[in-house]
This record gives sequence, structure tokens and C-alpha cells, in this order.
Amino acid sequence: MLRKISKKLLVLVILFFSLMLVSGNTTPSTTYWTPAVMDIQPFGIFHIGIDNYFDTTRPSDSVGVSAFPTDVQVEVGIIPFDKVQMEVGIDALYAQQYPYYFNAKLGTPEDSFFKGQPGIDVGIFNVGTHAKVTPDSGRTDQDIMDVIVGKTLPFGLGRIHLALYQGNKEVLVASDGSVQNKGGMIAYDHSFCPVKDKDNNDYYKIEFAADWASGKNAIGGGGAGIYYFFTKDISLLVGPVWYNDIQINGSWKITTQLDINI
Repeated sequence: MLRKISKKLLVLVILFFSLMLVSGNTTPSTTYWTPAVMDIQPFGIFHIGIDNYFDTTRPSDSVGVSAFPTDVQVEVGIIPFDKVQMEVGIDALYAQQYPYYFNAKLGTPEDSFFKGQPGIDVGIFNVGTHAKVTPDSGRTDQDIMDVIVGKTLPFGLGRIHLALYQGNKEVLVASDGSVQNKGGMIAYDHSFCPVKDKDNNDYYKIEFAADWASGKNAIGGGGAGIYYFFTKDISLLVGPVWYNDIQINGSWKITTQLDINI
């Protein structure tokens, strides 16, 4: 059994470093708009995500960016333990000149070491591959580190997550040029409609999710929406997103996010 686990872990590590050689915008596990969530992909489980953000306003009413490139993500858990877990991932925004970003997150789930312990994670995301401004593109090395604390609320009231982040001060700036590389994040989610699938696995059909990140920068903003789970491993999220600096990200947008675990 140990030999099988070691071989599987070796394959995952090789895969990750192979992806790094190809390059990487990474979005780790997220609540809605932000990565402020204590969840980490289980060992050996791949997560595939396809995120879209589009503007519903008339062209004459639009401000800044009207839509974002489609974000195609792959995340995978790489540590075969219960009390300590880690995921790594790569995102591709192919309409960009330098489309790839990386992320990684290490943490411990709730109640791992003592009853009542919150989930605690440390991570890095939006590790871009372009570190200088060129005529056809700006820098992508946001290199944002975060610390996340999450807790399930009593009486079935859902979960809340709090986080602090700090990124590259030369990249995370407001539209007026001021440095905006530090901030906080808050997120909340609540699941409804418990069901069982044909294999008797429990899951919820509907989840409400909302979050927000401070800072007048590329990640500042938030929103709220609904996940619908077709199965325990396939879901679709739909809802609006607003931004703290519309000169950077444009007017509010509608997001659709397809998530698949395999």
C-alpha cells in the first residue's frame, strides 16, 4: 500500500513541476471571487474549472474592461495525509499575451489536532510569468501570499472565512498609481437541500456563496451567487461580481463557473 501511495505521489509531483516548466495565473480553491476558503483538494483528486466573467451593460455604459478572458484551471491535492493537506494548480487565460499563473496552498482542516480547531491555510496565488512591462502586455507577477482561517458556525449556519493577503507592490496598484498590495478577505457559504446519489454518497444540491476582498487593485471586489450541484463532483456557479476599482476591472459582471472533480 505504501509503495502504491509513493508512486502516486511521485507522479503528482512530476506533473506539477512539468506544469511549472510550461508556465502558469493561478486560482486556488475559491469561495466565489476570492481564494478565501479553507478547503483544499484531497490527495490525488484533480479539479477542473472553467470560469467566465462577462459584462451585461450596453457598450456606451461600460467602464474599463468589458469581459475577462476565460479562465481554465487545474488543481490537484499532492499530500496523502488527513491532518495536513496541500494543493497546487495552474490557470490559463489564453486571450492574454502571457496567460499562465500558478498557485499553491498548504493547510490543516477543522478539528484536525483538537476539537474546535479552525481550518488554517497559507498559500500563494496569481504567480504570473511576466515580470516586466512590454509594449504588448503588462506585468503578471502579482505573487499574492495569504493566510486563511475558516470555521463552521454552530446550529447549521454555514461557514465563515477570514484572510489577510500581501502581494507584489509594483503590480498591485490602484488606477491612480497608489500602492494597494495589502488587504483582507472575507467569505461565507451555506449549503442546502441534502441528497444522496446512487452510490449512497451524501451531498448538497444548492450552495449559497459570497465573498469580498479589500483593496483598489486587480483582486479587490466580491459578489454573491448560487452553486447548483448536478452530482457531488460537478457544479455550476452563477452570480454577479462587483469591483473596488472599476477603472481596472470595469463595471460589474456576471460570472459562470463550471467545476468538476475527477
